[in-house]
Amino acid sequence: MLQKILRRPDVEKCTGLKRSSIYAGVADGTFPKPVPLGPKAVGWLETDIVDWQKARIAERDASSAA
Repeated sequence: MLQKILRRPDVEKCTGLKRSSIYAGVADGTFPKPVPLGPKAVGWLETDIVDWQKARIAERDASSAA
């Protein structure tokens, strides 16, 4: 099955994060790593971004239930 690859502007729109926050999250392991597309191009698997969003929602729900 083919997966959709999102470029950074689309990832910013989906997550509400800006470039610096995305790359800071990648560096500290709290955001999915990009997939290399070429010498100077990267993208993120849409499924990785959706999973990241679901994890943030689960964290929110767990903290509000505590």
